[in-house]
Amino acid sequence: MPEDLWRTSETTGRFEGSPVDVRDGFIHFSTATQVKETAARHFAGQSGLLLVTVSADALGDALRWEPSRGGDLFPHLYGDLPLTAVRSVVPLPLGPDGLHVFSF
Repeated sequence: MPEDLWRTSETTGRFEGSPVDVRDGFIHFSTATQVKETAARHFAGQSGLLLVTVSADALGDALRWEPSRGGDLFPHLYGDLPLTAVRSVVPLPLGPDGLHVFSF
């Protein structure tokens, strides 16, 4: 997630979605096993990103698992993300090769 977009949500206590999320009608998420490919596909070469980790259990029925890339099930949140569901927010830097460096 772009840091400026996240910082705006911190002032309201909830994340309402990126422009792409608003267009699609849900907030896009990736699992820990999906996030590296998501970053490479949709955020390639972008600096100033944050990796936001969320508790799926805290989202209840608003979180739905739906088929997407290659038939994999991706989590989609139908509604705003309450910041109380967020477990961590860490920088997602670019490495010297231009790829994002994950700490897990």
